[in-house]
Order: sequence, then structure tokens, then C-alpha cells
Amino acid sequence: MTAARSFTAVVNPISGGGHGFEEWQPVSDLLRTAGATVLTVPTQSREHAIAVAGQAAERGDVVVAVGGDGMVRDVADGVVRADGTMGMVPAGRGNDLARRLGLPGDPVGLAHLLLEGKPRALDVLDVNGVIAPGNVYIGIDSLATQIINANRRLPALLVYRLAPVRAILRWRPAAYTLDLDGERREVRAHTVVVANSGAYGHGLRIVPPAELDDGRLDVMVVGDGPRRQVVSFMGQAKKGTHVDRPEVTLLTGTAITVDADRPVPVCADGDEVTTLPARIRLLPGALKLLA
Repeated sequence: MTAARSFTAVVNPISGGGHGFEEWQPVSDLLRTAGATVLTVPTQSREHAIAVAGQAAERGDVVVAVGGDGMVRDVADGVVRADGTMGMVPAGRGNDLARRLGLPGDPVGLAHLLLEGKPRALDVLDVNGVIAPGNVYIGIDSLATQIINANRRLPALLVYRLAPVRAILRWRPAAYTLDLDGERREVRAHTVVVANSGAYGHGLRIVPPAELDDGRLDVMVVGDGPRRQVVSFMGQAKKGTHVDRPEVTLLTGTAITVDADRPVPVCADGDEVTTLPARIRLLPGALKLLA
């Protein structure tokens, strides 16, 4: 392995129950052994992570997001704006983008990828000015995300499976207005997902047709129906067969505006990031990622 690259790791100190530094340390040691320059910066806030990532990318460093999908989102925000290159060391509870990309799960494999990997140009979503490599979701899924983030002490898989059930009990369908590439639709629905990766919820392929580099966004609308159907929907989502249900509509485009008849959380890659109306556009090939 060569050491032509220098690295700035942006580490979320609370990711994965506080294990971010434990996941990063062996990778960092291998990079330094190979002769690379490595700077490690713990994050203080979302804004701090974006700023550190942008400054490091402008210096020419590979910026490594160490944490979960939220940390990846924030680092990508800074890197995209600086036209830099990004790497990932998954250290969160979900790690859905890393899983979707098939990143190595061991320090040696991750270090080799960071040192020798070639950047891959991935699309990203821009939702009201926030960069999101994965997905934006508005409805039951975003309410479940709020519940997940309020229960960080529970085991990851357990909370990811319990949260949707709790969200269903509190949820009532909303009347959504969608403007997809200039075509307006009105629908009463449980959730609207605007997907780039299509994967979230701790390993679920919620929007199976979505690809990270196909130059389009995929929209999934889950229409109104009895709440008990949402439970069976979640079961089918483990296999991807939920998209065949009659209440599910799949659409594609490059830009969409989503609004609703009441406030609904707007989440992207694990966190609530903005409010309605959500204006979401695809930025093709905007993120250079070692993957």
C-alpha cells in the first residue's frame, strides 16, 4: 500500500453507543504505518462536522466520515461543496449506506480501500439545501426516526424494529402534495420516500429500484389504508416484496417538492433536517467516494 493520500477523519463521538473512536483507531494505525498523514477531529455539532469536512477537502485531504449515516450525510455536505474526496468507516447503529455499498467490515480492508481505492462518483440529494447521499422520508418513517433517536440506549436492531410499531400507533395519514418535475399530484398517504440509495432502517431495501449513480431519484408513496396493513408492509420490506402492494406507487424524476396538510417531520439519513415544504433535487455524480 502506498501513502500518497492524507486523511482527516471526522468522528462522531456518540455514534454506535460511543464506539466511533474504537472503530477508527485500528484503521488510523494502519494508515499511519503505511506512511499516511492522519488528522482526527471529534465533532461538536452538525455544523462543525460540515465545516471541518469542507476545510479538509479544500486542503486536498480525503475526508473520512467515522460514524453512522448521519455523520456520513454531514461530511458529504462539506465534501460535495468543496469538490473533495470522501471515505467512510462505519461506526453507527444503522450504517445503511456502507452496507449498501458493500464496504469492508474489517480495519485492514477499510485501510486498503482508503489508501488504494478509486473514487466513485455518486449522486446525492439536496433537500432544502441539505446534502443527503441516501434518502429523504416524510411520514411514518420520519416519525419512527424521531423515536429511534430518542432511544439511543436500546440495542440497534431492537429499536429499529420497535420504532415503526410505536410510530404507527401515533400516526394518522396526511394529505400530501407532490410536484415531480412539474407534474402535480395530491395523495393521502402514510409516507413519501425520496430515494437515492433506497436502503435504510438497519438493512432494509425500502425502495429497491433506487441506485446511487443512475442520475435519477426514485419516489415511493405508501397510500392511505388501515394501520394494520403498515405492520405487514414492514414485514414485506425485509424481502422487498412490499413494492407489489396496491397502495404502493413508484415514480422517478430529478426534482420534487413535497408538502402536506399539517407539519410532518422531514428526515434524511437518520435525522430530522428541515421542515415542509421539502424541495428535493438530484445532484448527479456530485460526491466522490472511495467505495
